[in-house]
Amino acid sequence: MFVNKIILAPMAGITDLPFRILCKEQGCDIVYTEMVSAKGMLYNMDRSEPLLVSREEDRPVGVQIFGSEPDIMAREAAILAERDFDFIDINMGCPVPKIVNNGEGSSLLKDPELIGRIVKAVSSAIDKPLTVKIRAGFDKDNINAPLVARVAEENGAAAVAVHARTREQFYQGEADWSVIKAVKDAVSIPVIGNGDIRNYADMKRMKEETGCDSVMVGRAAKGNPWIFKELKDTENFTPPTVFQIKQTMIRQADMMRELKGEYTAIHEMRKHVAWYMAGVRNSSRIRREINTVGSYEELVELVLSLDE
Repeated sequence: MFVNKIILAPMAGITDLPFRILCKEQGCDIVYTEMVSAKGMLYNMDRSEPLLVSREEDRPVGVQIFGSEPDIMAREAAILAERDFDFIDINMGCPVPKIVNNGEGSSLLKDPELIGRIVKAVSSAIDKPLTVKIRAGFDKDNINAPLVARVAEENGAAAVAVHARTREQFYQGEADWSVIKAVKDAVSIPVIGNGDIRNYADMKRMKEETGCDSVMVGRAAKGNPWIFKELKDTENFTPPTVFQIKQTMIRQADMMRELKGEYTAIHEMRKHVAWYMAGVRNSSRIRREINTVGSYEELVELVLSLDE
């Protein structure tokens, strides 16, 4: 499942069902849900449920969970495995302070032994593939992705995705692809390379330099689901027209309104519209005014006013 694929990275607040569908339509092979707290599911499933909505159009799709307690992770993963998700993923790379300070996300990189217990507990509780997403290490003095990947493999992981930055870097600086190569050399399970893939040339170079089995695209997909079409068929790829961008924004807003209600959809679409406008000529007015839009009709009117 995880070899020779182009994958959309799980991104909190971004990779909801509508955006996943748009990316799949452009050629993305595999998508993930936004990350979901295992403990949150245990104590308040109703709050987690909106993050777990999936349809046939976004499959194959993995559900990404995060947490630090093996028993709770295993219990909630087993429940999720009964649903239509194709695999379960554990987030071990989120750099956000409130996650890290709670001992979750990339904080786990400091404790490979705990990682082993979590992966073993979850893999033993489910009958679907288990993957893990990690970073190069917690900081530049603790680059331990190869060790963590081996621990994950030894305890039942079917694949590992490596964001080649440390937690300390967040999303700054360059990704160190040599870490991906080191992980590839350390394990026999598929390795998914992540970090600084912005175009076909980047993807080609990552594969050549690291030997990774698949690639994962994150921030470069924001406002640009067409990147997957470019990566799949670069020779025949033509950038979207302004008309296509406008129609895609409206369609995404429409799907979000159906899924989340108008208030939430419009407020969440504000950032997406700003991302779609990157590189579009004469779009400064749209980026400025989008933050004052309060209804679906206003959003559509503003988007359609963009000159083609």
